[in-house]
Amino acid sequence: MAQSGHQGSHAGSAKSWLAVIIILIGFTVGGVALTLGPNWLFVWIGVGICAVGGLLALAFDIFSDVIVDAPREMSVQEHHSPFEHRSITS
Repeated sequence: MAQSGHQGSHAGSAKSWLAVIIILIGFTVGGVALTLGPNWLFVWIGVGICAVGGLLALAFDIFSDVIVDAPREMSVQEHHSPFEHRSITS
């Protein structure tokens, strides 16, 4: 896996957010165009904007911004659901 220069936060880098914002803009343009007509020219413009954002996401390698934490160790606590069927023994 490629090492990223981004460390210490789950927020991601600015270039990754740029790609995501471009994809959201394309999705919004296409969605509004579908509800207002549908206006197929603007639907395809929205698809194109999403595609550009997707290419930027691939170029920026946005998945390398994810920081995987160590597994959390939690103690197991016994609990009972009110819907659980259990027999009462004395």
